[in-house]
Amino acid sequence: TMIRAVVDSNETRKSFIADRIAARNPKKTGIYRLIMKSGSDNFRSSAIQGVIERLKNKDIPLLIYEPSYKGDSFMGIPVTKDLQQLKDECDIILTNREEKDLEDVKEKVYTRDLFTRD
Repeated sequence: TMIRAVVDSNETRKSFIADRIAARNPKKTGIYRLIMKSGSDNFRSSAIQGVIERLKNKDIPLLIYEPSYKGDSFMGIPVTKDLQQLKDECDIILTNREEKDLEDVKEKVYTRDLFTRD
């Protein structure tokens, strides 16, 4: 029962984030990194993928910034290695945590990072 509650809570959080972003009617939403932890390169089952799927289902144009990814698209979404492109093209940038790379576009950043740490 407790594990089911955790899974349900995580699903609710992903939907909440996607709904909050959609409510802003973005022209394009950026995804800053697919990885979940600082210093990691593992994004194969990251929670951001659930948010991405929900945003795609809402027909919100997306752009992913992931310099460690080898392909040009992920889940059918364009991937860039150019951080400036993400900043210039997106009016909302979703990130798992606050990052120094995004300080100059802080007004565009959407994060659930309340404590500025992993």
